[in-house]
Amino acid sequence: MAAPMVQTKHPGIYTRGSRFVVVYRDTSGRQRKESARTLTEARKLKASRATDVDRGEFQASSRLTFGDYGAEWVERYQGNGRRGFRESTRDDYRRLLRDAAIPFLGRKRLTAITPKDVADYIGWLCDAEAQGHHAQELAVERWRASVEAARASGRELPKQPKARDRARTLSDSTVRNCLNPVRSCLATAKREGLIRSNPAADAALPARETVEDEDGERVRPFTGEQLDVFLRVVHPRHRLMFHVLAATGLRISELLALQWRHLRLDGSAPCVRVRRAIVRGRVQPPKSRHGRRDVPLSPALVDELRAARKASDWSGDEDLVFPSREGTAQLMENLRRRVLRPATEEAGASWAGFHTFRHTVASRLFAEGRNVKQVQRWLGHHSPSFTLDTYVHLLEGDLGEPLDLGLASPPEALPRLEGEAVGAGALRGFAPPSVATTTT
Repeated sequence: MAAPMVQTKHPGIYTRGSRFVVVYRDTSGRQRKESARTLTEARKLKASRATDVDRGEFQASSRLTFGDYGAEWVERYQGNGRRGFRESTRDDYRRLLRDAAIPFLGRKRLTAITPKDVADYIGWLCDAEAQGHHAQELAVERWRASVEAARASGRELPKQPKARDRARTLSDSTVRNCLNPVRSCLATAKREGLIRSNPAADAALPARETVEDEDGERVRPFTGEQLDVFLRVVHPRHRLMFHVLAATGLRISELLALQWRHLRLDGSAPCVRVRRAIVRGRVQPPKSRHGRRDVPLSPALVDELRAARKASDWSGDEDLVFPSREGTAQLMENLRRRVLRPATEEAGASWAGFHTFRHTVASRLFAEGRNVKQVQRWLGHHSPSFTLDTYVHLLEGDLGEPLDLGLASPPEALPRLEGEAVGAGALRGFAPPSVATTTT
């Protein structure tokens, strides 16, 4: 039986056992009760609720936890921008909530989460020891789930995961990604009137210094010899696919989603029309409008593609250009393990991945004298500055030849002005020799 409430000398504040109870009426006249640990907290709570009611800003404290709300929110969230919300992003948010945010914040009431709680969450993500311990707990939890599934289906039981190193440092970008669904979730709760403000709105994210290996961080394209060897030793069934990858610089997700209707093989300007990608098994449009682009094809590659379509069992407009043997989309990881890796090792480029072909195309475009804007549009980057930041080291590092001003008279033949020094003011009114222009 609950302890009785005893009136204190402060109106609307009672004691019940070792705690204080604040009694007040909301804007509808309904009586409400909230508890506090100390008399000071109770008096502050009473004053705060009275102010909220007077201003019409009172919101009933909900027992809904962040874990319950977040699990429901992520399934219905549609984003708040013009591009909507991609299902691949929903998968990421679902995983980050399940593996990071809900284990730390899940039991807290939605209305009780404060900026300090969000700061503590970020601090926990930055704690290498805590993350190492958490990673081990997640591994054991997944192992137990897989054991139950194996027992239910009669399959062989999986082995228990080995103990990992306790320290596990998350990068600043990973910490930021872990906060993104929390911030969006709480922003939705605010819009829906469940909380008064978003405690994650102004959260400070880490910007830690890192020691980087400059050579390792730089983009590394194939050499001409490595690419030539790769295309000769790669499995013949996949040779044309990698030839297209090396000639167009498409992302592997874009290449695997190509249908024959996306290839313009006739006319004076044959090209690949990039309009979609396959990401984690889902077909989706490019991430931005810049990803929608037409990439030119050489005559030799056009001939190869025409011959391949004639010989293919999957030659309809809606069929994939590079399908599996069953006509479905190929799995990227299978291609990486069974096709790409053996060929790169034989070509002496075991470090190379699918993205290396994009880097190689960029390096060849710059070597041919294409400007940054052309390379950006070719690769489908969102801005020329991103292209320049990524590939600036591929450009010539020296200053080049000296500039020739093309003056009609040598400097010593120019009229001398009074004074030893010639400043900007001294040149006012001085007309340089005219330079002839040629109309082309």
